[in-house]
Amino acid sequence: MPAKRYIVSLTPEERQRLEQLTRTGKAAAAKINHARILLKADINTPDGSWKDQDISNALNISIKTIERVRQRFVEEGLESALTRRSNPSLKLGKIDGETEAHLIALACSQAPVGSSRWTLRLLADQMVVLGYIESVSYETVRQVLKKTNLNLG
Repeated sequence: MPAKRYIVSLTPEERQRLEQLTRTGKAAAAKINHARILLKADINTPDGSWKDQDISNALNISIKTIERVRQRFVEEGLESALTRRSNPSLKLGKIDGETEAHLIALACSQAPVGSSRWTLRLLADQMVVLGYIESVSYETVRQVLKKTNLNLG
């Protein structure tokens, strides 16, 4: 087995903070789990650090997560290791307030010739044709209209 690349060495102050965090339980579950990982992985304990497999079994956390927390602690510090990274793919950044207003106005307008009413696909296509947005899926249009409680029917 290869030697560990990221060795966790906590200062007494860091250890005390992590122990307090795990005892109070007044934080996000992921933050508490990351604190427990760091406490178990610390080489400054009298018994030495736990193996990743032992930490995984004890805390029911994947080894990959344990490795990631170790790496972030060594490279970026304690705060970064405790907090979860935001997932940029979860952000709905396509439609801002002005574009949303154009979409709502369009949805409230007369349906195009040949259609009895606006469909999500027609709205998405028309938003692009009018130049309000470069591209948009009908699902994004649906989410915006649902958020505003606008009923197309």
